[in-house]
Amino acid sequence: QREFTQKKTFTSWINSILAKHTPPYVVSDLYTDIQQGHLLLDLLELLSGQHLPREKGFNTFQCRSNIENALTFLKSRSLKLINIHVADIIEGKPSIVLGLIWTIIFHFHIEELARTLACTYNHPSPDFSSAVDSSPKANRPAKKSAKIKERWKMSATKALLLWAKEQCSLHGSVSVIDFKSSWRSGLAFLAIIQTLRPGLVDLEKAKARSNKENLKEAFRIAELELNIPRLLEPEDVDIVNPDEKSIMTYVAQFLQYSKNLPESEEDLQEKVREAMGWLAEQEKKLAKLLVETENETYYQKYKEMMSFMETFNQEKIPFLPVLSSKRGEAELSEGQQQMREEWDKVISQITEWKAKLDQMLPSPLDSIEAWLQEVERLQAEDLPDLQDPFKAMSVFREIIVIFKGLMDCFDSHLDTLQSFKNEDEKNMPLVLPEKLEEMKRRFSNIRSTNPSTLLEYHYGLCSAIANEVKLKLNIWDMKYGAKESVESLLENW
Repeated sequence: QREFTQKKTFTSWINSILAKHTPPYVVSDLYTDIQQGHLLLDLLELLSGQHLPREKGFNTFQCRSNIENALTFLKSRSLKLINIHVADIIEGKPSIVLGLIWTIIFHFHIEELARTLACTYNHPSPDFSSAVDSSPKANRPAKKSAKIKERWKMSATKALLLWAKEQCSLHGSVSVIDFKSSWRSGLAFLAIIQTLRPGLVDLEKAKARSNKENLKEAFRIAELELNIPRLLEPEDVDIVNPDEKSIMTYVAQFLQYSKNLPESEEDLQEKVREAMGWLAEQEKKLAKLLVETENETYYQKYKEMMSFMETFNQEKIPFLPVLSSKRGEAELSEGQQQMREEWDKVISQITEWKAKLDQMLPSPLDSIEAWLQEVERLQAEDLPDLQDPFKAMSVFREIIVIFKGLMDCFDSHLDTLQSFKNEDEKNMPLVLPEKLEEMKRRFSNIRSTNPSTLLEYHYGLCSAIANEVKLKLNIWDMKYGAKESVESLLENW
């Protein structure tokens, strides 16, 4: 299944590039068409803008020479071609061909695009966090967010993921934590489209539709309205473990689209002024609402908040492009900087209001909410970046114990939530049904991402152990004297 999806996705991506070739041509069977070498050279010339040496004929010697020229060019760009040999490409071996094409896609498409984000991520920018969802996934601590954005040591994969997160975090509870199951519902694709071209999709309606319907709609709109080639089909994504490389290839096209959007400075400043006026109005409405609901019941307070957020999310749509502008701090005008500060202020007030309401949930929902937030916080955190392998081992072991301890309570908390009797002594509802449904959805999200989260922790632990072993082996290259000293050394290690 994975090989089939990659072949189809990579072929479509290649064809979108070869459409610019003179004359344009189409790859019908990747494994066969690549064997002559001309396809590889044409693709690399279009991507690099360079003219590469080639043999014009199609005999075995000429095909081999063309493939060798292509691989030599890739190696000259410091690309590691592990286990990729000319003979395997001439034979059209699927795993080798797909590995080579992925190397090309990642280097010329994804890395090049991700590099354009480096300047932005080296400057602090607003964390457009979710103001509706209780999940803290988007509300990461400022210190941690700044740490991520301060360094361009992150991989292109993480840079692309961070970009996708920021596009989706403008739309309530749409959360992205990977390039696999996060995209299965189709909501993430639709959220990105809504950020790039507000008004094209209705996310509220999408939440009630099936995964396949959302994916079909997202791919259709992307192709027709954004001119983004349809590299995927719903059945490629709506599976238990969708192919990460295929999804990354497709998502990168949305980043490419965002980079090509024209932006007039005069129009931008006018939108900034309008956004500032709207943000000031929201701040006043929020302050008034907090005073008016101070003595109301939890049910009424949450109902008022839901009403406010529904209006807030609808009204912010026209301002999404200017609010999510990816300019670095040095490029921002004074008005844009003020707008970002006002946005942060409003989001902070909404988040604080939501946190207080969550603390007021009737028992036992309050403890379940606290448990949900703690698990979501752990799932949203990046793996610790520790240089000391020994310290890393200790940290990962501790995280695994904490996470497993939390997940041991999953079933009991879910049973309690599902059996919660939502009425007081007067048979009046204690909690809005929407809140209970939100909590149930978060349990489903945790269930689906739990295996990958635990796997990431174990990967971190194994990597730390491997690094520690390498360190020991690198310095264990001299005589240590008596048998007792060697035994003591081994015991300590």
